[in-house]
Amino acid sequence: MKRKFLLLLSLITVSMLATKLKAQQVVVDSSLLDRINALETQVHDQKPGEDHVMIVGLTTFGFASHRSKTDGVITKSNSIVDGDNYEFSPMLLWRHGTKFLMEFEPSFAGDQLGVNWADVSYYAAPGLILRAGYLVLPFGTYSKRLGAGWINKLATDPEGVADLPPLSDYGIEAEGGFQAGTMKWNYDFAIANGMQLNPDGTIQNAGIAPTNNNKNICGRIGWLPFRNSSLELGISGMTGKLGDPGTPFEKARSSMYAADINLIENVGMVQLNMKGQYDVIDINQKDYINPADGSNYSFTNHTTTGYVMAAVRPVKSSNNFVKNLELAARYGNYTTPTNSLIGMKDNSFAVGLNYWISWRTVVHFTYESIKSTSTIGQSLGGNPGSITNNNSLYLQFSIQL
Repeated sequence: MKRKFLLLLSLITVSMLATKLKAQQVVVDSSLLDRINALETQVHDQKPGEDHVMIVGLTTFGFASHRSKTDGVITKSNSIVDGDNYEFSPMLLWRHGTKFLMEFEPSFAGDQLGVNWADVSYYAAPGLILRAGYLVLPFGTYSKRLGAGWINKLATDPEGVADLPPLSDYGIEAEGGFQAGTMKWNYDFAIANGMQLNPDGTIQNAGIAPTNNNKNICGRIGWLPFRNSSLELGISGMTGKLGDPGTPFEKARSSMYAADINLIENVGMVQLNMKGQYDVIDINQKDYINPADGSNYSFTNHTTTGYVMAAVRPVKSSNNFVKNLELAARYGNYTTPTNSLIGMKDNSFAVGLNYWISWRTVVHFTYESIKSTSTIGQSLGGNPGSITNNNSLYLQFSIQL
């Protein structure tokens, strides 16, 4: 009888412990489930790849010293944060899902606030991006790929190539590339509002509300013939109507062409970096107005501009300081229409020593010399053959953030 009582007591005790443990287990499971449900809700509300905002940007500043000599008259100036070579440009990137990307880059330069680009991109398919908004047009490669201070190998832009024609405009664009055996091809085509012809023969952007109905058509095709993509050759074209209906410039039209080259190759102990671009700009309008007295005059509106740049860097040196040094040189030519109010022929040469703090942070020390020969006609108040020598020295810091 005693043994039966002890056995019954043991069963009751075990049953009570089991019930208690089960109750505790239920409490623990409920807590975990609550946390899992909360995490699932959070993941559902913020799916990876749905929305992502990033702020990046770049800045370039430094010191510039200039010396100019025209017909024996010398002028000198210097400036901290030189107006032509200072830039502060934050950039907002907003990605929605895996298909849409919004880009907006304002820029503060030369005491003015502007916008470099503001557009939205749709990644339609592998090798195809559709874009719309305020774009950098695909004419050559310098303005769209190489103009940033931390990418450029010298403190200054190549004269003419970076400024003419105006390459930021409102439009739509299709960009992409594809593989062809061991070679690669890329393409970039755009339709934009276009440009307007000024009375002096220069051109400017038509803006967001152009007064002529034609659009500017622009495109570039790039070819990378080697398996390692070390060399790229490109050709560009751009054409469009420039004049407003009912004006003397109504039939004015531009035809523009460009060729570019980009080579990056390790040769022995150094890395060789070569870039170049050559632009031809033709405008069929020949008759213009002299703003000085309102008289008419004619000239052939033909402009050429180009540059070639080479840089070497000892990438295989065992000395870290030496490895971060880079020597660069550039020759450029900028020739505007003869016998016009803008007539000149500029030959420029620049040489620089760079120190790379990181792959996107560089200090430029650059010397540039520009010889400018005037081709403005005497009837326009010019002095044909007058020579101006400009010599400049730059110490510049550039970073991409």
